[in-house]
Amino acid sequence: MLGIGIVLSIFGLGFFCWLLFTLAVYALPFLAGLSAGLAVFHSGAGVIGGFVVGFLVGGAILALGQIAFATTRTPLIRVIIGLLYAVPAAVAGYQVLFALAGIGMSNSGWQTAFAVVGAIVSGCTAFSRLALFVPPPAGQGAGGAYSPADGRLHDQSH
Repeated sequence: MLGIGIVLSIFGLGFFCWLLFTLAVYALPFLAGLSAGLAVFHSGAGVIGGFVVGFLVGGAILALGQIAFATTRTPLIRVIIGLLYAVPAAVAGYQVLFALAGIGMSNSGWQTAFAVVGAIVSGCTAFSRLALFVPPPAGQGAGGAYSPADGRLHDQSH
């Protein structure tokens, strides 16, 4: 029985880590949607109005960030947009890993070390997941490599 508990604990922690890294890019839209939804709820719009506004604001923040990141060509602006999404994900990663590390250890030094590593990995994951929406430059991608010598893709036949 103890062995089953250990195995299920490992799978549970693995699931939470996978969930953290999968949902890391959504930390900023979630925070914005939650803030807007709570503001609308407290202004008297009710629970349904709060949910609707929260989902709309969160979806708009996510879509606008992805579009802005994908369409801009300046690396500095891309880094700034990426950091807007990566920093809240890093904070969320720190908090989650600090709590998960606290389950298994009582030493606050190691707990903080695991949390800092989790914050860095979570922030980098959010930045890289945001970068997935950037189209490849012209002449690169799934179509094959462009050869400037003969003006055609390499995987095309003569």
